[in-house]
Amino acid sequence: MPTGVIESLDHEARGIARQEGKTIFVDGALPGELVDYASFRKKPNYELAHLVAVKRASSARVTPRCPHFGICGGCAMQHMDPMAQVAAKQRVLEDSLWHIGRVRPETILSPVYGEPWAYRHRARLGVRQIEKEGGILIGFHEWRSSYIADIRRCDILPAHVSALLLPMRELFAALSVAGRLPQVEVAVGEACTALVLRILQPLSQRDEKLLREFADWHAVVIYLQPKGPDSAYLFHPQSAPPLSYSLPEFDVQLEFRPTDFTQVNHAVNRILVRRALNLLDPQLGERIADMFCGLGNFTLPIARSGAFVVGVEGSPGLVLRGEASAAANGLSSRVEFSVANLFNCTEASLAALGRFDKMLIDPPREGAMELIKALGSDAPRRIVYVSCNPSTLARDAAILVAAKGYRFLAAGAVNMFPHTAHVESVALFERQ
Repeated sequence: MPTGVIESLDHEARGIARQEGKTIFVDGALPGELVDYASFRKKPNYELAHLVAVKRASSARVTPRCPHFGICGGCAMQHMDPMAQVAAKQRVLEDSLWHIGRVRPETILSPVYGEPWAYRHRARLGVRQIEKEGGILIGFHEWRSSYIADIRRCDILPAHVSALLLPMRELFAALSVAGRLPQVEVAVGEACTALVLRILQPLSQRDEKLLREFADWHAVVIYLQPKGPDSAYLFHPQSAPPLSYSLPEFDVQLEFRPTDFTQVNHAVNRILVRRALNLLDPQLGERIADMFCGLGNFTLPIARSGAFVVGVEGSPGLVLRGEASAAANGLSSRVEFSVANLFNCTEASLAALGRFDKMLIDPPREGAMELIKALGSDAPRRIVYVSCNPSTLARDAAILVAAKGYRFLAAGAVNMFPHTAHVESVALFERQ
């Protein structure tokens, strides 16, 4: 059986070893460890392998807290000390910037992180009826599988949400639509917790009665989603408070629908917003763009600083929510929202929005290449880029530096998803 020394982690939290010119990716191995492994896929330049035995353990190795770790695909790094996870993600960011974009920031920012447990305020859980046993499974998918993991608790969910897993099993098993309910989405706000049930056929009167009783007993709000995310509607109780989260440092509160995109980790999001605004340094009288603005997570705090902000977003629904929040927070006079597909951005369409002193970019995993290519001679002097994918950040950073004349001043990792391989980051660019 082959043995190897693990050099580092890749972007999927797999250990990386080198053997005779080949790269070996070992699930569950940590940097510095000497391990036995078994390859399950061999290619000319690399192999994928399972960890068989740890012969020399890393000092960062810990006992996973969750009994489902290794089967459930919700987490990939519970066997690693939380602070070591943060350091590993910082290295993944730096390696991606250099190996993909051939760029390095002048300053490495201290990483942003928070509590590693009970942080996940949004989750999409699969639901599966087990025909032979007459039961229900609810959970994340198994590791690299389409099957639903048989989990009884989840320590990355808030405790009150984790405590709902088994009661939801009993509830769903009792419904006439048990085999036609493939998903439940959880959204935790500051005033309530919502469960969005994806239903593929209408409920019976008995089903509706059971759902109302469950919502009342467990103090949750139930939405039903018969089709796509926009079809979700409030089922019970009709008097439920709206979902919302706050950014107290900026005296801002934002309402959202349970299927809207919002950051899953409210505590780390607050730190991230503070970090991004410190880097952006908005000033009274400046005109600032917030690209891929969503429902205004950065837009409204920027406006609170006194600058005028143009938030641009592709989803009309999110723009409507952003406009409503701007009004509710008394910021309408300093905010303008616009609906636009920034993946089809051109120099002309960007110029039509007017000139900006600064810009914040917070794109999805695909990055913001077309937007960055569209920057012209009057481009903002400062750009803060919030990324959820180091690879596309590296690609876009290379364009900003090589083609657009920006200095890459700073970058740092953001551990928005502890125990997972997701690496988020924030970066600062300034025109020379």
